[in-house]
Amino acid sequence: MSFSIRWKVTLGTLLAVMLGLVVAGGLAFRSIEQLELARAEEALAARTGLAALALQPLLAPSPPPSDRLQIQARELGIQANARVTVIDRDGLVLADSALSDDALPTLANHRMRPEVASALATGRGTDIRQSDTTGQRLFYLAMRVAPPGAHAISIVRLAMPLTTLESRIRDLQQALGIAFGVAFAVSILLSFFIARGLTKPLSEIAVVARQLAGGSFERRIPAASNDEVGVLATTLNQMADQLDHDITALRRLETVRKDFVANVSHELRTPLTSIKGYVEALLDGAKDHPEEATRFLQIILKQSDRLNLILEDLLQLSQIESGRVQFRQEPVGLRNVVERTLASVKPLAEKKRHTLSVAIPPDLPPVSGDEDRLVQVLTNLLDNAVKYTPEGGAIHVTARPVREDETIELTVSDTGFGIPAADRPRVFERFYRVDKARSREMGGTGLGLAIVKHIVEGHGGQVWVEGNDPIGSRFIIRVPAPKDPRGAVQPSRDTTA
Repeated sequence: MSFSIRWKVTLGTLLAVMLGLVVAGGLAFRSIEQLELARAEEALAARTGLAALALQPLLAPSPPPSDRLQIQARELGIQANARVTVIDRDGLVLADSALSDDALPTLANHRMRPEVASALATGRGTDIRQSDTTGQRLFYLAMRVAPPGAHAISIVRLAMPLTTLESRIRDLQQALGIAFGVAFAVSILLSFFIARGLTKPLSEIAVVARQLAGGSFERRIPAASNDEVGVLATTLNQMADQLDHDITALRRLETVRKDFVANVSHELRTPLTSIKGYVEALLDGAKDHPEEATRFLQIILKQSDRLNLILEDLLQLSQIESGRVQFRQEPVGLRNVVERTLASVKPLAEKKRHTLSVAIPPDLPPVSGDEDRLVQVLTNLLDNAVKYTPEGGAIHVTARPVREDETIELTVSDTGFGIPAADRPRVFERFYRVDKARSREMGGTGLGLAIVKHIVEGHGGQVWVEGNDPIGSRFIIRVPAPKDPRGAVQPSRDTTA
């Protein structure tokens, strides 16, 4: 048998409420009984004390006068509304308000009665049981009495029938049971309405989900709340907005494939263009100058190595994002990083007649990191700056220590098209493009900045972009700087290279 989620919620809520009421009721019933018994014991103890005080003069002689004890016990029993029994230390009953004088000798020895034994041992004892003498269920309280000047010890015991007490306890328990019954009835109604309020949106979601599975995307779910059900409804509506089982989905997949290919070409274009530029320079006559040819060949070799590194980075991008790639931690001078990077992008910048400027303090502290990865970061930033800056623009690279957070700041600014403020938080996402048409034309897909972000974060740093004054973009990188023996970032003087 299958129940709907509404009935499951209703029955589950009722089961929890019923279990709580049963536990609470059991504890309440037990507490009421214990409280009433405690009150009865307190009242019976007061009466027993008064009875013992009244009987002390008669218990002082040895042996005590049995006829006067019996008369006094009956009077006290009437006054205390309880059965009064006087017992000597050997368990012999000397007087009992509930029996005649002739019946006293026939009573069994009371020394081993629980309340009597406890009173002899500790001075006071209680017990609840059915009387062998009267057949009633009684609450017994015995108290040891030692009259002044008397050598004998006696026990004065009062017994109170539990009929009235049990009746009062039953009345209280009955009233409490009625209250719990009313509470359970109210909980049934509340559980039904609560379950209906919770499950109605889920039922609507189930209907829409079945329609979506059948290929119908017209209906939407009204999201009237901000809780998990509302979030689920909103998410399902968004999914319905995105789903389309026609050619649009195929075109979207094709676009993703093309974007990935364009991204790969974007990452490989920079080293390949650099290699091609130096090869063309060699063919144009630089090969006839051995020193210059050697330098160009060394640059070509470095760019070939960098090309191999980029291919590895493309394969390991998912590992970089997941944090499984370990970066080397070695002292790295940013001046050397900048010089290596400028050597690779300079041919591209010269073709567009860009002005490249660098300002790095000579005493700038090194950073701890992976030099090849930092070169990759700066290459990606400079490559973007060259591509997205109109001909004749300016690109400026600076570095400085930041004493506030003990980092080294590397900045790449340009006079290019700039990035709108609304797009700046997303430019470091994979495949994100600010201007899709211009990005396709220039071969960019946004993967380069995604690699930049993860490499910088892998070095324990951060990267962001700001607007450049008056035009263009300004990419800022901060990575942790080593400390001098006094624990502060080393001071520096700004110079321009």
